[in-house]
Amino acid sequence: EFDRCLQLLKPYLDFDLFALLYPSIDETERVTASARLEQTEVTQPALFVIEYALARLWMSWGVQPAAMIGHSVGEYVAACLAQVFSLEDALRLVAVRGRLLQRMETGAMLAVMLPEAELAPYLSMGCDLAAVNGPALCVLSGPIAVIEHIEQQLGKQGAECRRLHVSHAFHSRMTEEICPVFVDAVAEIQRNTPKIPFFSNLSGDWITDQEATSAEYWGRHLRGTVRFNDGLHRLLSNPAQVILE
Repeated sequence: EFDRCLQLLKPYLDFDLFALLYPSIDETERVTASARLEQTEVTQPALFVIEYALARLWMSWGVQPAAMIGHSVGEYVAACLAQVFSLEDALRLVAVRGRLLQRMETGAMLAVMLPEAELAPYLSMGCDLAAVNGPALCVLSGPIAVIEHIEQQLGKQGAECRRLHVSHAFHSRMTEEICPVFVDAVAEIQRNTPKIPFFSNLSGDWITDQEATSAEYWGRHLRGTVRFNDGLHRLLSNPAQVILE
């Protein structure tokens, strides 16, 4: 499945993804590949390919998912496995998504070990809440200067925070100008109702058939906060389930 994904991706990429994921032992090439992998247009298809191939590997061993949850690009993997998108269409969308984000002005993202409520004052400084990943683990996203200033302020208050290795500000207002273009791209492909239940990052709850098949939903997904903590909380409320990451 990994090789199949790479072959299907070739028409949509102007770089060799395999060479970046598996560079030679030459140190210069490895450093170059590592830096390139931090670029959005490379990162997004790389994440999809690895997650999809890993899921298919487990499924080939007889481990079939009763439900799925993904994080940002991971939701595309869940949607593809649920047959909302064909594999080729999902790969095309992820490649388009990566290219569009790459064209944006550069930005930054900051993981902060604080609850969502305590970050509300910082949202008025020109950044956005990109993700809520845990009860006290959130991600802020925005222009580099804004994120640097907030990082300094949080540091003075003793809050633990860490810059993410990304080239752009995902799930922030900086994505708004590309959202309509991406919605048009989604509208061009076939969408089907999910055959396997999965969670919506936008609501933190089970995705509905209407959401999964809506081009506008995937545009909002590009911009909105990833409510991963809500989804996990709902998923883990059933102790009978076996969770496989």
